[in-house]
Amino acid sequence: MDKTVSLGSVKGTITPPSSKSYAQRAIALSLLAEGRTVLRNIEFCKDTRSALKCIEALGAKVTFLDERTIAIEGGLNPTSNTLYVGESGLATRLFTPIASLCKSPINIQGEGTLLYRPMEMMIEPLRALGVSVRDGGGFLPIEVQGPIHGGVVKVDGSISSQFITGLLLALPMAEEDTTLLVEDAVSTPYIDMTIDTAQRFGVEIMHNKGDYSEFFIEGGQKYQATDIAIEGDWSGASTMLVAGAIAGEVTIKNLSTLSRQADTAICHALERAGAGIIIERDTVTVSKRELRAFEFDATNSPDLFPALVALAAAAEGESRIIGTSRLRHKESDRAETLCREYEKLGIEIDISEDNVMKIRGGEICPSEVFSHNDHRIAMSLAASALRCEGDVIITAAECVEKSYPDFFEDLESITIR
Repeated sequence: MDKTVSLGSVKGTITPPSSKSYAQRAIALSLLAEGRTVLRNIEFCKDTRSALKCIEALGAKVTFLDERTIAIEGGLNPTSNTLYVGESGLATRLFTPIASLCKSPINIQGEGTLLYRPMEMMIEPLRALGVSVRDGGGFLPIEVQGPIHGGVVKVDGSISSQFITGLLLALPMAEEDTTLLVEDAVSTPYIDMTIDTAQRFGVEIMHNKGDYSEFFIEGGQKYQATDIAIEGDWSGASTMLVAGAIAGEVTIKNLSTLSRQADTAICHALERAGAGIIIERDTVTVSKRELRAFEFDATNSPDLFPALVALAAAAEGESRIIGTSRLRHKESDRAETLCREYEKLGIEIDISEDNVMKIRGGEICPSEVFSHNDHRIAMSLAASALRCEGDVIITAAECVEKSYPDFFEDLESITIR
């Protein structure tokens, strides 16, 4: 599917989808909890649907109460020996440790770009925890057979925190206690989100505040069913907020300013760039002002890179964004993809310096660009296209279904031409 976006100003109010990061964690724990959990304000994007299929295969019963609410009867009792995780990296690294609680072998299978994303960081830690693992050279498919047990285990946290999340949620149900030693932890706000979600289901994970190198997980704990409303998604909202900064004014509702989501950091980037920003209890409004070049460290919030590039492309001068090492193993190699596609739009991006992306602001040229089947790339290009005197045609734009199915409809609803 192609989408055409051209010059326009934006003004209006949007409610973004719910956080798929929070949703997938809550869905996983609903499987492990005893009893009936109700999850409200769920956005059924592609990744969330993949998570629901996983818990059904592992024994949960899912009932749709209305278009945004589900009830889940927990119980880990596999009905299939295969988990299809779709194209979700989080679902893979989250449900592989959970599947390792099972005594029967479970095969983890994916599709699309996920088949090329590295999974070797899971293999040795799972084996050290007593899990039998058969893998495809560090990539999917992977077969695991538990039960996982506790002990002392080291994990490489330098590529992603997603596998750490999976272990932190699975290991409270192991028979033994576990000490989890993490080397070079990144995306630590997502670890905070994991610990917070576990607490909401009645389980405690211990670590020293601000220290993500060592965690103690008591074994034999039980998750308790609960009733949770999933908060709005800062990742999805970030591109819309940038659209306000470069093309008018946008108000985003249902955004918790106290959220543990890493991408709340978009507010700091907008302030540094000189955008007008008003932050209230659950609402953020961003308006266009003269934008200046900025420097920002996105190491712990790599999903912000595409939105930040759209912001930097509209700013006067050369902006610097730190953290490109985190972009290689996303839905695409995002650093290379951003360079290639923004070059078509007339924007110069330099990634020759280690772990740094430099973006020189400028006018947007009409062009046909390719999303590389990466939802965040498609959204970034669409925001920048609002500054183009001609048409920007985005090919493979349907990829936004992965996280924000109504993105283009929402953008069109606030665009004035």
